[in-house]
Amino acid sequence: MSENTVEPEGSGRVPLTAKRAVSVFGISVVGFMTANLVPVMIVALTGELGFSVTEAGTLMTASLLACAASCLATSRWSAHGGRYVVARAGLALAALGFGAAAFVPSVPVVVAGVVLGGLGAGGAVSAGGAALGALRNPDRASGINGFTNRTIVSVVLFTIPALGAGMGSAFGLLAGLALAALLTTGWLPDRPATYASAASSPAAAKKPLRTPTTAGVGLLICFALWALSEDSLWAVAGTMGAEQAGLDETGMGLALSLSTLGGLLATAVVSLFGRRLGRTIALAVALVAGGLLKLLAGAVTDPGWYLVVIIAWNTLYAAAFVYIIAVAAALDASGRWSAPLLGVYLIGSSFAPVFGTSLSAAIGYAGMGMVLAGMTFALLVPFLVIARVSVRGETDSAPRSAPETDFPQTAIV
Repeated sequence: MSENTVEPEGSGRVPLTAKRAVSVFGISVVGFMTANLVPVMIVALTGELGFSVTEAGTLMTASLLACAASCLATSRWSAHGGRYVVARAGLALAALGFGAAAFVPSVPVVVAGVVLGGLGAGGAVSAGGAALGALRNPDRASGINGFTNRTIVSVVLFTIPALGAGMGSAFGLLAGLALAALLTTGWLPDRPATYASAASSPAAAKKPLRTPTTAGVGLLICFALWALSEDSLWAVAGTMGAEQAGLDETGMGLALSLSTLGGLLATAVVSLFGRRLGRTIALAVALVAGGLLKLLAGAVTDPGWYLVVIIAWNTLYAAAFVYIIAVAAALDASGRWSAPLLGVYLIGSSFAPVFGTSLSAAIGYAGMGMVLAGMTFALLVPFLVIARVSVRGETDSAPRSAPETDFPQTAIV
């Protein structure tokens, strides 16, 4: 199958309808939201409850690691028919945990609530990731997912300061999002019936796996390492901009805002033209250009050019992120690899601050840029090989002769 071929209806995947979009993307964004709101949550914890910055950071790290562990622990269950239970239990736990942290001014309750909320968010994103694999056209679905995520995050980040960056707004809004997503769990697409029947048939058991397990495992490992390299640069972007390029707080705020805009643009382009661009070629361009921009980020001393480099790198990061999610979704229609993807990302991301700061302290910003770019270039070949496997996996994941049981007239893509 060529990269621009439209996936056959008999592959077992279903079209993206309005209800499925609301459910899959809404549930997925809850898990991503926890990581995106970490800076605001730290401010709330230090401001209202008297946590030190270190204590607040440690608590949020524990929450993110709980999210990652929960995502990985439930991913197999989500991929094999249990996504409704996982989604409902995870969202309910997230709403309960973050709600308690928001409205019960007790340190033990807040600590327990934030960790339990992370556990719940991990289960929710596992179910949402598994459901993503059931949708046709993984490039477009992943692009819309990324665009939705960044849009909602931008709205929430704009709303919280307007309400006051306190416990009620930082954690209460997330609890409210979890409750809202809980109402949509019945709209999640299930594991494709044709895929399930084919996987359990005696004939299929005699054949080798059509989507190689090594590709999926390799993707998870590469994604964790890629997350480590990308977020290590982001962790030191502020201090590097100030010390190396003389960027002030206003300039860094501009970089953050325009980086968000660049990410929205990148995800919108992938959602509209992802299939036409070709998954493997587009991912290769994003990774190579992103690696080169890492080298430049460690060497640029002019504040204006530093802004350009950071914004461009962040834009390409968003595009690569979406394409990698598309690869995972395309590898297996049951969501076997898209379910645990955020979990491994959060594991890599959790170690990024200490890795990035240690590198910059030991070998300087230029040396750090070389190391991080080298990691990207080293991951390029396995990523592209796996992307090619995923292109074949879109049609090989299920029998082509299976009947289409959905209602195409309701599809929005």
